[in-house]
Amino acid sequence: MVAMVEPTGPRPRPLTPARIGLYAFLFISALFFLVPLYVMIVTSLKTMPEIRLGNLLALPSAPSIEAWVKAWSSACTGLTCNGISVGFFNSVKILVPSVIVSIAVGSLTGYALSFWRVPVAGILFGALMTVAFVPYQIFIYPLVRIFASAGISNSLPAIVIIHTIFGLPTMTLLFRNYFASLPIELFKAARVDGAGFFRIFWSVMLPMATPMLIVAVILQVTGIWNDFILGLVFAGRENLPMTVQLNNIVNSTQGERTYNVDMAATLLTALVPLVVYFASGRWFVRGIAAGAVKG
Repeated sequence: MVAMVEPTGPRPRPLTPARIGLYAFLFISALFFLVPLYVMIVTSLKTMPEIRLGNLLALPSAPSIEAWVKAWSSACTGLTCNGISVGFFNSVKILVPSVIVSIAVGSLTGYALSFWRVPVAGILFGALMTVAFVPYQIFIYPLVRIFASAGISNSLPAIVIIHTIFGLPTMTLLFRNYFASLPIELFKAARVDGAGFFRIFWSVMLPMATPMLIVAVILQVTGIWNDFILGLVFAGRENLPMTVQLNNIVNSTQGERTYNVDMAATLLTALVPLVVYFASGRWFVRGIAAGAVKG
């Protein structure tokens, strides 16, 4: 007789009311975000006569990228009609140094608070976390006065410093929690070998923090690229970011309201954070889990 071998894999879970409710919630949540995205995409591919028909969810009868071209190169963003491309390159000029400086300072601060403890380290960390929960709009006027006195208001260095300051609490928390979860023996071994503060950070700690660096990049790129009010106040007229240009296009009250151009400009503005997230999404989950082991 041949013996029957029972399958060793995981048994399928029964479909309980709780699981049905969970799936229904996930499905509704997905629709909540996907339906507006679908509407923006199909509207950006329609012509204005087709949009006026009012079939919001209908696919375009003759898809066209004309609205995308106009949004990028010739849409009016105020007194000029150079499209949203000017704001795109301004946002890149703001984004790159802001991300690099904020992550560099935040990782160094988190490392110092994790391994080089000083008597006031707890107070400093508590102050950083307290400030992180204060609405940044409260600080705008004092910072405007400070930068004006320093002679750097309405400039690229000003907006880079602003994003570094407001990103410091979150970056410090992320890297402090991650470094605190690492074995202290690594730090002690490097100290025995004669490595100093920066040598340990650069050669030992930072190479091990790749998942957290990816998380920091995603968070900072998303926050800085999507920023509106800080860029409007501190960047100056020559460095207005893409979000300000988008606001000028969408809220323009002159001429015909071209909804297809508005939707195309919106999608172009959101493109960079989406690409960054989808390109490194698996690292994001891994980094968050790695920084949540020990606080």
